[in-house]
Amino acid sequence: MTSADAGVRHLGVRGLLAAPGFRRLLATRLAAQWGDGLFQAGLAGAVLFNPEREAEPGAIAAGFAVLLLPYSLLGPFAGALLDRWDRRRVLVVAALLRALFVLLTASAVGSGLDGVPLYAAALLVTGVSRFTGSGLSASLPHVVPRAHLVEANAVATTAGSVTAVVGAATAVLLRGALGAGDGGSAWTTACAAAGSLLAAALAAGFARDALGPDTGTDPGATRTLTAVAHGLLDGGGAVLRTPAVRSALAALVAHRMAFGMSLVVTLLLMRNSFTDQGPFRAGLAGLGQVAACGGAGVLLAGLVTDRLVGALGRARVVPGALGLAALTQLGLGLPMRLPAVLAAAFLLTFAGQVVKLCADAAVQAEIGDEVRGRVFALYDTLFNVTQVVAVSVAAALVAHDGRSPGLVLAAALVHPVGALGHLLLARPGGGSAGHR
Repeated sequence: MTSADAGVRHLGVRGLLAAPGFRRLLATRLAAQWGDGLFQAGLAGAVLFNPEREAEPGAIAAGFAVLLLPYSLLGPFAGALLDRWDRRRVLVVAALLRALFVLLTASAVGSGLDGVPLYAAALLVTGVSRFTGSGLSASLPHVVPRAHLVEANAVATTAGSVTAVVGAATAVLLRGALGAGDGGSAWTTACAAAGSLLAAALAAGFARDALGPDTGTDPGATRTLTAVAHGLLDGGGAVLRTPAVRSALAALVAHRMAFGMSLVVTLLLMRNSFTDQGPFRAGLAGLGQVAACGGAGVLLAGLVTDRLVGALGRARVVPGALGLAALTQLGLGLPMRLPAVLAAAFLLTFAGQVVKLCADAAVQAEIGDEVRGRVFALYDTLFNVTQVVAVSVAAALVAHDGRSPGLVLAAALVHPVGALGHLLLARPGGGSAGHR
């Protein structure tokens, strides 16, 4: 928080909701993220927990690539185009296209298609979703005073995450009512189109140009591609020149790699090994409980990270969080028991969110405004690509039933390596840029 921010009076949720523009933009986000949560859970159920299909670990890796890579590969282009096109129109058109692609994916599921046709349809959905998410974020300064952007973003992000979990829970309920086979999975997935259609209707209620950009121009596709390429290079250079940022990103990459490996193990344990134990559930419902535990970890991190950093400093908090993650995987992950896995999901997600919040703060505090957006674009790419690579490697090595203690040990060891990298890169001479 800057000194200027310290004197700003917080509006609170009620004060923010008093602004009509923020209410409509938030409602658009919630509709879109409810549909996202439902679609992703519906697709996971269709591929991984469908009695009519026998998904191998490779299908898990392909599924995560479909869900995460568009956010990384399209993110920089989405940002560049959203600075040139009317964002209201982008939100409406993207939401309508997304509804169409959701129905296309549902049709592929219902027809029993697998492999490339199914993943290609899902890739269209998640690719278009990137434009919706970026458009909502870029539009926020047009509906909230600049002094309250941090507060408004926190409310919107938290509410959106909770709504996505509600969407996933809706998918679980729909599968119970409609069936777990291809037909029921198709109808469940198709219901996600309702969120996109509602988001389009809400976004259409804004006046033309009300969401910016203020000085949008269309320089053509070639210049846009060139700007994106230069932007990523500029972002990489800024990261290498800034010890606090390069060290934080090294820690974040380490955690995402370990988290991706653990995720594959958890998915296969839930599908092929675990059975219900009292209130604890296996299968898709069990993954819902894992997601709920992870959400609680994110919430706790949001409440305590600022105080931890204030008391200890980022230089201690980040390695401490990675140490907690390593101990969690050794103490709770290795036994491979259902209650322990749920506890591990809570602590691992908590630790990872602490690292992410510290990385966010490092970029915001240490990187100049003129290049900050490009650094965040690079950050987004590293974050998701690392997880996809980790999931792919783990899928090639994991046992069919998920019981792979070697993978859990490897994931645990990645954390101290990340902590060491964080400490070394935090030094002024810890990277190549430090010698310039």
